[in-house]
Amino acid sequence: MLQLGLAAVVLYAFWLLLSGVYTPFLLTVGAAASVAVVWLAHRMDLVDREGHPYHLGWSAATYWPWLIKEILKSALQVARVIVDPHGRPSPTVTRFRPRQKTAVGLVTHANSITLTPGTLSVDVGRDEIVVHAFTREGAASVHDSEMDRRVEHFEGGA
Repeated sequence: MLQLGLAAVVLYAFWLLLSGVYTPFLLTVGAAASVAVVWLAHRMDLVDREGHPYHLGWSAATYWPWLIKEILKSALQVARVIVDPHGRPSPTVTRFRPRQKTAVGLVTHANSITLTPGTLSVDVGRDEIVVHAFTREGAASVHDSEMDRRVEHFEGGA
């Protein structure tokens, strides 16, 4: 029930942010619409713990800023290889065993790799992730990485 209430509050806050008009009538209609949408989603059995992983909220608050920093660092490294006249890309495919135990953890890790410039998760299995990297150094960096440890912590493993 708390999850449904939180979903309604988040929808209402988003509606307020986009609306820009704060008359009593529209505030009431927005609140009613938010509650109605959550109620309908619940009736259609669309709201579940996996679809809306609120339990990962605090972990995400520390993981996302770190990931954004890593994306920016990787973008600069890729740009340096491209712009440097002596920089040579060395496309490499590598496989590694992630530490994650849950589907959410595996997907978060694979998507984080793909979001990082110069790397792409090609295949995700229960016991390995296949990554294509722009350089050999990028391929080597996915093995036993800080990202692996942080995603493991994110999903609640450590």
